[in-house]
Amino acid sequence: MTYNNYSLINTTDWHQQAYQCLIQEDYYQAVSLYEQAITAEPDIQSHYWYLGLALLLQGQGEEAQATWLMAMMEAEPEEADEWNAQLMEVLQVEAERRSRGADYSTALAIREQMQSVQPTALDNLLNIVELAIKLETFTGDELDALGIIELLQAEPPLAVDATWLLQLLKDILDNAPLHPSTLEFAEACLVHVQHLPNCLGVLLLAAIQIAATLQQGKQAVKLAELCLSIDSSHPELLRHLSSFYQNTGNYDQGIEMAKQCYALANSLADRVFANNQVLRGLMHAGGRWKEASLVLQKQELLLAELLETQPIDLGRATVVRLYNSTYFLPYFSDRAQKNREITNQVAQLCQANIENYAKEDIERYRQRSKVAPNSGNSTRPLKIGYLSQCMRRHSVGWLARWLFEHHDRDRFQIHGYFVAANGTNQNHDSLHEWYVNQVQKANKLGLDTLEIAERIHQDEIDILVDLDSLTLNISCEVMAFKTAPIQVSWLGWDASGVPTIDYYIADPYVLPEAANEYYTEKIWRLPQTYIAVDGFEVGVPTLRRDRLNIPTDAVVFLSSQGGYKRHPDTTRLQMRIVKEVPNSYFLIKGTADEKSIKSFFEQIAEEEGVDCSKLRFLPDVAFEAVHRANLGIADVVLDTYPYNGATTTLETLWMGIPLVTRVGEQFAARNSYTMMMNAGITEGIAWSDEEYVEWGVRLGKDAKLRQEIAWKLHQSRQTAPLWNGKQFTCEMEKAYEQMWQRYSEGK
Repeated sequence: MTYNNYSLINTTDWHQQAYQCLIQEDYYQAVSLYEQAITAEPDIQSHYWYLGLALLLQGQGEEAQATWLMAMMEAEPEEADEWNAQLMEVLQVEAERRSRGADYSTALAIREQMQSVQPTALDNLLNIVELAIKLETFTGDELDALGIIELLQAEPPLAVDATWLLQLLKDILDNAPLHPSTLEFAEACLVHVQHLPNCLGVLLLAAIQIAATLQQGKQAVKLAELCLSIDSSHPELLRHLSSFYQNTGNYDQGIEMAKQCYALANSLADRVFANNQVLRGLMHAGGRWKEASLVLQKQELLLAELLETQPIDLGRATVVRLYNSTYFLPYFSDRAQKNREITNQVAQLCQANIENYAKEDIERYRQRSKVAPNSGNSTRPLKIGYLSQCMRRHSVGWLARWLFEHHDRDRFQIHGYFVAANGTNQNHDSLHEWYVNQVQKANKLGLDTLEIAERIHQDEIDILVDLDSLTLNISCEVMAFKTAPIQVSWLGWDASGVPTIDYYIADPYVLPEAANEYYTEKIWRLPQTYIAVDGFEVGVPTLRRDRLNIPTDAVVFLSSQGGYKRHPDTTRLQMRIVKEVPNSYFLIKGTADEKSIKSFFEQIAEEEGVDCSKLRFLPDVAFEAVHRANLGIADVVLDTYPYNGATTTLETLWMGIPLVTRVGEQFAARNSYTMMMNAGITEGIAWSDEEYVEWGVRLGKDAKLRQEIAWKLHQSRQTAPLWNGKQFTCEMEKAYEQMWQRYSEGK
């Protein structure tokens, strides 16, 4: 066929020949053919549309626009809209073809040209966003720049594929969850997608991820609140929204939401969780002790009823929530044996249910334990896995780091399982990144327990160490799967009672000998201390006595704990100390509801005859190093009971400040005791309420004694076990090797 013989070629032939060249990416020939077609048939508009497309694909965007513009100039007013639609259809077909072939860059270039033709074509603009996400260039700014939010808010609503829009919303929440426009986009989408059955799930899951992995509770709250317009009585929504409110300091709303959960609960297990959420809000707010005590009594009754019924058909989400249903028991009373019995029984009930719904996985994981250990390779390094959400700027993170620092990499291969830590990178958490660089294999994981367990299983970990215990319930479920032959709890809290955990790390002081009788885990006592650090970074203080209107010669007592540790009985003892020490002041610091905690302390002060002008309430500071420096304002630190300080105690001792602690029977009531003993200090250790007051008064009045203690603590940095992270690591490593030997010998 000769292309110069125009009369022999009809329109269809022109298009078929040229379009075939375009598909085959022979753009030069396609352009030539479409130019010839235009010369032969200048009144056929489609020739111009395809010529422009061929030029665009050839990289000549300006020439493409000029071609289309030239054709449009010939249109009569009544033809303009129709011709525009024809051009958009041609470009749409090619953009879709490119997308199907995963040629997203070209598809995006075409759609950007479509935007110049029809700037408010909503489907096209949404496709531009979708392509940017696929190309990993999406920032979130596009939602505003393209005017998408305003178009979605138009009245009457514009037509859009709701299912596709919801998927796009999910993708945007995954890729730019914290961008200011993302929340506006989600709200604008609701009118189009809220009727879809999975809409609430998409938004709620995104809120959970934002709260857990990105640690942005306020953004999670805003997103979850959108869900209320979809279903204001959805139990799962109310559960999570209750936690979000509480985690962001909105305790009243968090408590109210938890009460709504309780009212809607259909099962005993759900009531246990909802009541625990009410208790959680009251405890974190601080100062609402009377109400919290009543809720605790209710919790114990609910737990007793649940343990009596022994349900074994509970769903996974319910089981995971049950783990920390006993979390607050040790904050109320030092009933070591009773509290542990309840915790152990709940953990056993959870285990029975897990072995019911995850039977195949558990059996597969446990097959490895039946194989002879170190078979054919008795000298290989032991694989130690550390499981935690706290290997970051967190109390556990600051304390555990010395073990990681001093680990012998020739004898031990260290794996880190960083639960819900994906977001710490984005939050620029330097300590988290330090941990990532300290392990041979770093596993950054989300909240999927099966994924976590499978990763541990695939890594063939020999000894799995849980640093979180009941502070992270999904860690409890992972430990219940028994993915490693030996499983250990250490540091993060008291033991969880999970039956598949073999050992709980302690020392000669932090648990009494009688504890062996009521722990399901075997207590492995290190010879000196269950924790040691080489020290702490100390910044520049931001507190001064003159700025707090405290005289230079005054005696300053300090208590720095969260609101949930503020037991009224111990607070009364602290007020008696302040009352008996002339010219003394009491500084109170710790996360809680400001109004509630202030009212709590002032009421007890008035009841004990202490002038409220002696109280000072200190705000939190942004950096731990500054907090430690600010401890220097205190002459004496007064510990809490029945739940002592832990990291706060170590920081106090490192700063050389005398401490008064009340020793009890449970782990939580003996933390400061073991730390003081391992720092070589006995002054300030009280075994009764009377001794607590006596030590507080004595240390408040005796400046010389305070100086002697400060000197002892300063000297202890060179000799005490508490400040010898390297020696402590050797003792932990020796324990690991002994545990493995026992396992190898079948003991």
